[in-house]
Amino acid sequence: MAFIIKAIGGITALILLVIALLGSLLTLGGFLLAAIKVLIVVIFVAVLVMIVFSIFRDRSQRRREGQDI
Repeated sequence: MAFIIKAIGGITALILLVIALLGSLLTLGGFLLAAIKVLIVVIFVAVLVMIVFSIFRDRSQRRREGQDI
């Protein structure tokens, strides 16, 4: 009888351990998805800033070329 109780206890502990590990994997997955979303937004903002910077630089170079002539 004691062996059956120990076996049930061991199986229950394994099931609870698997549930805890799956929960932590889901949390890690959620964190990674959020980090990827933030990275995408940062890259998008960086590209926009580079485009605006290149537009302003081109305008200033055209003004200089116009003044030099």
